[in-house]
Amino acid sequence: MGAEQQVRADFVELYGAEPEGVWAAPGRVNLIGEHTDYNDGFVMPFALPHTATAAVSRRTDGRLRLHSADIEDGVAELRLDDLTPESDRAWTAYPAGVVWALREAGHPVTGADIHLTSTVPSGAGLSSSAALEVVVALALNDLFELDLPRWQLARLCQRAENVYVGAPTGIMDQTASACCEAGHALFVDTRDLSQKQIPFDLAAEGMRLLVVDTQVKHAHSDGEYGKRRAGCEKGAALLGVDALRDVPYAGLDAALERLGDEEGVRRLVRHIVTENQRVERVVTLLESGETRAIGPVLIEGHASLRDDFRISCPELDLVVDTALAGGALGARMTGGGFGGSAIVLVEAADVDTLTKAIEEAFAAAGFTAPRVFEAVPSAGARRLG
Repeated sequence: MGAEQQVRADFVELYGAEPEGVWAAPGRVNLIGEHTDYNDGFVMPFALPHTATAAVSRRTDGRLRLHSADIEDGVAELRLDDLTPESDRAWTAYPAGVVWALREAGHPVTGADIHLTSTVPSGAGLSSSAALEVVVALALNDLFELDLPRWQLARLCQRAENVYVGAPTGIMDQTASACCEAGHALFVDTRDLSQKQIPFDLAAEGMRLLVVDTQVKHAHSDGEYGKRRAGCEKGAALLGVDALRDVPYAGLDAALERLGDEEGVRRLVRHIVTENQRVERVVTLLESGETRAIGPVLIEGHASLRDDFRISCPELDLVVDTALAGGALGARMTGGGFGGSAIVLVEAADVDTLTKAIEEAFAAAGFTAPRVFEAVPSAGARRLG
């Protein structure tokens, strides 16, 4: 039984009727552009084949019923009028937050029955939460005929995560899940949400991109992510700009000098300004067909995240160091940091050798065995039936 048929059958068993439809929304890998999204900067994610899938029907009685095949728990029943920001610390906060955000924005959502399942690895830095949010938003957008464009759904999902869940994330994850196209990476200017699909078909060029899930779990709503964001905002304030995106790469040295002895802020500013420039370099390389040349840019990005932003960890560094020692074209941590995943750009012929080397390095270090899989640029959120 396929994913769509399974989620339909489970919905019928739970709620006693056929769902009105089934939708899917993917997780994402960020190729380059880390922590730039909440600084009005540039990002370049692509969607994974791994998705959150939802069977959904409308209700008219102001109630929301939620169930996940991945959580050992019964159906959660909530009253829409009772939805309150930061009142829910369970997984249900993500879909409930989307309903809250839609209603708060004035959209006539009157209730829903929702059954969810997901193949996006949780806690791996691959945006499992954004996939949950976007699949619910797209389903409700269709069922209630709200006619909201994809970028606006992404904004509402971000608001759900920022305000309802209480996690200070940027806009990249939701935009990637809602808007990516198969065979492409998505260049996004997070200031105005303008987008450009950049062809990114590694298989056609004899390469692969591996995701290495270190199995080290992270949580965005904990303090370290918020501290980095606050530090970036402090840097922008000290430099008299609206956001660090407004500090030009050519003016970085002068900006750092102006920050004086604010060493912690200096490091954050240096990462954001150089990372925006790395995104622009990757776009140029991919558009000119020089895909292998992005490898060194990925390596630079990891060094910046490790040394300036200081959000790497021993497991992520081991992936990158082992991959590069084994001949990878490039590698870096991806996602929010403090665990999660790294990406490794490799020649297709080297996949098995490098995978084995990384697994052996983890075993020798006494780390939990990593999960390694190929990341194929895939379609964004969509209705399945």
